Amino acid sequence: MLALAALSGGCTVYEAPRPAARVYVAPPPPSPPPPAAVYVEPAPQPVVSIYVEPPVLQPPPLLIGWAPPPMLVETPTPLPFAGAVWVGGYWVWEGNWVWAAGRWAPPPQPNYVWVHPYYENRNGAVVFITGHWSPPGVAFVPPPLSLNLTLVTASVGVVPGPRPIGPPGVFVPPPPGSRVGLIVPAPVGTPPAVVTSAAPVVNVGMRIHNNTTINNNNNTQITNVTNVTNVTNVTIVAPANATASGKAFESAVPAQAHLAAAMPPVVHAVAPVPVSAKPVPAFVPGRAPVSLPPPQPVRTAAATSVAAPATRPATPTTTASVSAPVNPPPVATMPSNPAAAAKAAPASTPSQAKQAAASPLPGPASVRHDDARTHGEQDHKPKNPPHRDKKKEEAEGKDEHKEKKSE
Repeated sequence: MLALAALSGGCTVYEAPRPAARVYVAPPPPSPPPPAAVYVEPAPQPVVSIYVEPPVLQPPPLLIGWAPPPMLVETPTPLPFAGAVWVGGYWVWEGNWVWAAGRWAPPPQPNYVWVHPYYENRNGAVVFITGHWSPPGVAFVPPPLSLNLTLVTASVGVVPGPRPIGPPGVFVPPPPGSRVGLIVPAPVGTPPAVVTSAAPVVNVGMRIHNNTTINNNNNTQITNVTNVTNVTNVTIVAPANATASGKAFESAVPAQAHLAAAMPPVVHAVAPVPVSAKPVPAFVPGRAPVSLPPPQPVRTAAATSVAAPATRPATPTTTASVSAPVNPPPVATMPSNPAAAAKAAPASTPSQAKQAAASPLPGPASVRHDDARTHGEQDHKPKNPPHRDKKKEEAEGKDEHKEKKSE
């Protein structure tokens, strides 16, 4: 009836639509960060290796447009004579950065002292003073900031390198295997060889500190410039993000150049030996270029671990003394009486018997130490005299006595 009433009344019935099903889609995971760039040590370039004739007195500074390369490795020879000084083993300017090979040399005059080379990052260029001899009582004077310097001209065909990468002030070249252009801040007078045993660096962050009391000079405008006296060792520190291995580094190194150069390196970038023993004079601006030998390759091998500090090796032993045991077993000798020795010797085991049958003569392996000692004693003992009948001797003695009495 209701339906008929609805139809008769003209009403329309509508069905509500069903709600659409919602499907949740998880957002894609964030993309991982790009992997950190892995430092790949560049192949070492050939270098010119020479001996340099150090000037006497402090020479004028040079302004060079790019940083010296990372240090190379040299192992100093033993002290040849009393009073010899280890000079060289650093980068020197000769129209390009060339390697000044280390050597022992006597001072030119009594009481002259060796002054290590000076490197300073000044406005993106390198102020360089080569190593030299200094008279007694004459102190090294860093070049003041007010000094007007002009960039020196490189030799023909030389390709400039990167500018010094690091803070302004005094520095030394980075350790062997480091990124080219990096510098390591250091106090004045630091021999460059102290970084030979340090970890190679790929970013700025390695520094060198003195471990003794230092006296600051009056010029406070130059960063990290000090006059240092009685320095026995230095500390090299580097954060993890500065080293090629990604590990923090800290080490105490002798401040003497020959001792620092003798320490085991992390990267063995061996400096080539100069082809000529004749030293080259120190560079002077405006001087005609000197003839330099051709570049030589640098042998490089990464060490698996940092070894202990190198020490002077002891006197080598011969092969015989190394292979011989400390207490060698006594050697068995052939007995003079084989039958007696057979009775005295204990019964051998089957393995000993088998070994004895295989070799015609008994050796130390088939004869025990106590058996060998017994045999040796038997060899040295005198043989027993033949057995004599005591009763017969007494009777013969009585007969002789009677005959003498009758006579």
